[in-house]
Amino acid sequence: MTIPDLGSDLIGVALRTAVVYIFLVVGFRLAGKREAGQLSTLDLVVLLVIANGVQNAMVGENTSLLGGLLAATVILALDRGLHFLTERSHRAREVLEGEPAMLVRDGKVLEEVLKREGISPEELGIALREHELMEASEAAYVFLETNGQITVIPRRGRDDDGRAATEVDRKAGRLPETPV
Repeated sequence: MTIPDLGSDLIGVALRTAVVYIFLVVGFRLAGKREAGQLSTLDLVVLLVIANGVQNAMVGENTSLLGGLLAATVILALDRGLHFLTERSHRAREVLEGEPAMLVRDGKVLEEVLKREGISPEELGIALREHELMEASEAAYVFLETNGQITVIPRRGRDDDGRAATEVDRKAGRLPETPV
């Protein structure tokens, strides 16, 4: 399979940049939510190497100021366009951003989900400690959000079945209010 060169004139630069941008959006989406969260040293190195590697693919032999500005403009326009699309279409948001993943339910770590999402037990432990919890059993729910952040909802007592009760459950009317 031969991929066309697309040239280095301004139209070629715009097309090359669009292809690289779309490829990277798909690639990072397939890599998982973790890539969108806070960057580790390894994540930062990967981004820097990718940026350097795709720079020539976007502008080709066109090293002019206009070529660089056009590439930047195409990236910003495509980014704005995808944000516009995800704001207006639930399906597009689902495809491009995914859904939050539950990592802990009622104090029990969902090991399969951790593995699928590429979250190590150490990373889960850090997120728990950031919320002043020492172990997963102290959490009602823990979610990996679509932006790569980890949300922790601590336990707030027990419901009638012995499951973790949360303030969310109480406010939703699933549990009675507790006396203050």
